[in-house]
Amino acid sequence: MKTPRFLRSLTASLVLAGSSLPLVQVHGANWPSWRGPAGDGVTEETGLPITWSATSANVKWKVPLPDRGNSTPVVWGDKVFLTQSGPGGRRELLCLDRKTGKVLWQEGVTFNEPEATHATNPYCSASPVTDGERIVVSFGSAGLYAYDFAGKELWHRTDLGKQHHIWGNASSPVLAGDRVFFNIGPGENTALLCVDKKTGKTLWEHKEPGGASGEEGNKKWIGSWSDPLLRKVGSHYELIMTYPGRACAFDPMTGKELWTCAGLNPLVYNSPLYSEADGIVVGMGGFNGMALAVKAGGSGDVSATHRLWHLPKVSQRIGSGVLYEGRHYILSDGGIAECRDIKTGEMVWSERLKGPGPSGQNWSSLVRSGDLLYAVNQGGDCFIFKAAPKFELVSTNSLGERVIASIAVSDGELFIRGYKNLWCIGR
Repeated sequence: MKTPRFLRSLTASLVLAGSSLPLVQVHGANWPSWRGPAGDGVTEETGLPITWSATSANVKWKVPLPDRGNSTPVVWGDKVFLTQSGPGGRRELLCLDRKTGKVLWQEGVTFNEPEATHATNPYCSASPVTDGERIVVSFGSAGLYAYDFAGKELWHRTDLGKQHHIWGNASSPVLAGDRVFFNIGPGENTALLCVDKKTGKTLWEHKEPGGASGEEGNKKWIGSWSDPLLRKVGSHYELIMTYPGRACAFDPMTGKELWTCAGLNPLVYNSPLYSEADGIVVGMGGFNGMALAVKAGGSGDVSATHRLWHLPKVSQRIGSGVLYEGRHYILSDGGIAECRDIKTGEMVWSERLKGPGPSGQNWSSLVRSGDLLYAVNQGGDCFIFKAAPKFELVSTNSLGERVIASIAVSDGELFIRGYKNLWCIGR
């Protein structure tokens, strides 16, 4: 398998402010984080399965899970890692054999202190991240933990404060070189944190204004569930984020804010995207909120100079989208696939995805393989359709169980976490 283009362009080092940040060398067959090798839902693998059912030969294995969950599995080599909550306040990281689905080990913590969440958002909704040597995972208010591939705890941070919001937390840690970036929040305690991946020691922290957690008797809720996105912009690197009210970027070495662009609503559910070809950041709010596109690489408040377009209201969406050939693709909460021009924000097409499952609602994020888009809704229906100026549905495949997690892709196989089972699907 080839190393993804994004990582090939960064294989030497990230040199900033006299320091170097060697990037993780990711084999193309691995899916090391929630949104894949480059953190944007894209795999360079093609020829993936396009038809299957719950009982077809394309199901290599399925294993029952101890409880429901929203997190996405990550894959490295012959191992699959998955977060899972359990009875008695348990929050765990599971390691499974990718060939059979057998649980090899499970490690975690017991946390019995109160932590707000929503009934549809079980604890341990954050996905793990790995570099092939260690796995870093957020257990919410229980802390940030790192384990080796044998399940031994390497370090933990239980001093990061409570994550408190009526809808819970779900942001996943991001690994790049010797650093872990993590969005703490939402709620009063909101910060962008950078720690050393080997020790867990804080390298820098940016405090962001927090806000109402939803328990104040009003609907002025605020918060971001976004994951930071590291990208090279011109001759330097930017750590891109979307927060209530704005999109922005930070210096990944120091945490210094580079630029900010107004135009998002108080609730941001999905993560930002960056078009390398166009130099454009796309940010979208949730709760029928706003959307924007901004040219990266600016300085200070660039709202008036770099913002390309702004939409005051878009469909409710929780999952994140993908970019391809100048277009942005995303699914709405209601199961409607949308395609927009990233330079203008104009809608190219909008189509409802209908399947046999009991729910067409969608919270998962898109995955792109070549010119094919993979999406799975809460009814367990997986849709494959073209990333093209004209909508074309390729296939609909049902697993017959609730799915909120996103699809992971590794070495020709799809890994899908349902509320009852973890599935491995291959040709």
